[in-house]
Amino acid sequence: MATKLTARRHGRLELTWTNKDKTLLSTGDGRYDYSFVDSSDYRVSEVRLLHEVSRFAAPTPLERPAALPEPTQDNLLVTGDAMHVLDALAKIPAYADRYLGKVKLVYIDPPFNTGQAFSQYEDSIAHSIWLTLLRDRIRQIRPLLAEDGSVWVHLDHTESHRCRVVLDEELGEHNFVAEVAWQKADSPRNDTKGLSTSQDTILVYRKSESWMPNRMPRLAISNTSRFQSRDGDPIPWSDGDATAGGAATHQPMVYAIEHPITGKRMYPPPGRCWGKAQSWMLEQMSEYAPYELRDIGDEAERARICGTTPDKVKPGVPAIALSVPLDEAAAKARARFDAGHWPDLVMLGLRERLRRKKHLEDNGRVPETLWLGSEVGGNLRGKNEIRNLFPEEHPFATPKPEQLIARIVHIGSLPGDIVLDCFGGSGTTAAVAHKMGRRWVTCELLASNVSRFLLPRLTKVVNGEDPGGVTSITERMAAVAGDDEDDMELPEGVSPENAQEFNRVLNKVVKASSVNLDEKTIQALKAATKTKNVTTLNWHGGGSFTHLRVGESMFEEVAGIVVLADWATQGALAEVMCAQLSVPYEPEDIFAGRQGRTRYLVIDGMVGTGTIASVLDRLPEGEVVEIWATQIDNDATETLKVDRPGSKIELIPDKVLDNYRRTTALKAPFGAGRAVPRPRTTTETSDSAAAGAKRERV
Repeated sequence: MATKLTARRHGRLELTWTNKDKTLLSTGDGRYDYSFVDSSDYRVSEVRLLHEVSRFAAPTPLERPAALPEPTQDNLLVTGDAMHVLDALAKIPAYADRYLGKVKLVYIDPPFNTGQAFSQYEDSIAHSIWLTLLRDRIRQIRPLLAEDGSVWVHLDHTESHRCRVVLDEELGEHNFVAEVAWQKADSPRNDTKGLSTSQDTILVYRKSESWMPNRMPRLAISNTSRFQSRDGDPIPWSDGDATAGGAATHQPMVYAIEHPITGKRMYPPPGRCWGKAQSWMLEQMSEYAPYELRDIGDEAERARICGTTPDKVKPGVPAIALSVPLDEAAAKARARFDAGHWPDLVMLGLRERLRRKKHLEDNGRVPETLWLGSEVGGNLRGKNEIRNLFPEEHPFATPKPEQLIARIVHIGSLPGDIVLDCFGGSGTTAAVAHKMGRRWVTCELLASNVSRFLLPRLTKVVNGEDPGGVTSITERMAAVAGDDEDDMELPEGVSPENAQEFNRVLNKVVKASSVNLDEKTIQALKAATKTKNVTTLNWHGGGSFTHLRVGESMFEEVAGIVVLADWATQGALAEVMCAQLSVPYEPEDIFAGRQGRTRYLVIDGMVGTGTIASVLDRLPEGEVVEIWATQIDNDATETLKVDRPGSKIELIPDKVLDNYRRTTALKAPFGAGRAVPRPRTTTETSDSAAAGAKRERV
């Protein structure tokens, strides 16, 4: 059995699967021919360089409205395996300074149709590959996330149930936010043998409690029915419950409040407690009359509400009691009620029932978990968007519409924030993020996908040559009959969509009715519900991005022996070694970089005692040096320790591979190919020649 749900200590659940303790190594050809290896394997642990291929930029158009966010600069499109890209972003200082702990939103749409993507494997192995692939990427993504960041994982029914357990393990159960259902199809597939699937699932997790979703635009009719202003409050409101559930666990929030006119003690209903802190409740009631906190010995009543006994209920919880005689309190309460613009804690009609004002907030409505295709588009719209961009290309099987990604980007980020998608596909996430003024990073394993889709698509976006998707938004709005230049408000409670449908049905009724309808009334109804399409252009071009590719490995295997690759020489070796050490590659004199008081020197050749003397001559006082070399004389190691305490010298690649393995020593000798010999045990090498080689190769 490939996967199994088991109970761990403390009652938590864990999903186990074949080779879960391993990591997944891709061949890099995009055919999902993966191998399971130890996490210490150099093919996984090595930090690859990112090489610039080209850069694309366009100026910000002059006619662009000032209200739109500024086009972003220095975005990244990377060709290569996400495994290497994410490591480079987190461990190479030049990228880590920009991305480590700073990514606000991650959207990933991993390959989840296991029957298609992993067709050459048995089902049990296919699931193990998919789960390990997901787990490995999430582990790499987490340190890149900002504390107020979020991860959105797009799935279908094949793996969504297993995925959620894995995400609970890696990101924390307490950081689960929601499971969004996206309607990807609005009609059934008649060739389906079982039930036709209409939705995908998007699992949403946060990095920490610091994350808060941005609100959605409020619906046009939201402020006309439920929200009113009965008391002169400048902000419309509806009355909501002043209590909350959980009386048994929130006993200090269960207490009496004396009514200011009748003197009756008002309690929450059984099983419920007051919904706000007692200090807030006291402040609100004090607007009606003078109140104080007073212990009234009502443990029996409080115990009944909390579902316990008086001896077990929390003692000494005071009531909010009147501090003046009842007739004086009643006069003050009536005067306050008549004055209007009541407190947020209201007694409608001064009845013995407390309600809480819920104001119509200007910042929109809370995002919901059901996303209809009519709002954000479905798979068909996504395919059409790709066809319009690339009419000669066969579109992806399930491209996502830009409006769907736009909703995710809107909820999870603000202009200027960083959006990451490490399964680039056709480039929808990056395209939408750029149009919405976000910074972005995307990578794609297949070079063919980059050249056919991502690169030309993102170039069109930057140049303002992509008219589809969220570039422009068309909405229905009210319009005055006979005058398309002016707008009017629709009747209360009627949305533009309602009005459009009403007009359509009204025309049908007029044509089909045998009754002689009043023409003037008909025209008045049509005029009151007339709508029009209004198109807003939201993207005009501008900004920039850099196309990078993942570099080759610094290692290769020859007859089963790990050696340095032919390209890893001199300056190239110095740069890639700085990447392994997470040291900024900033060549200065003979040194490749520095951190604090430590200088780093990389030598492709032999280091002897003469080399050490030459290095120390150029090393400032008070600093130490860490030398990485392909050959080391034993006397050089001892000389460096004595002449500059705190300094050290390490062998490439032995020590590099040992660092990957941590406690596992490299046992196989180096031999054929461009092998690197082990440290010499004599001082036969010419120090002067070594010093010359050092100066040439650093």
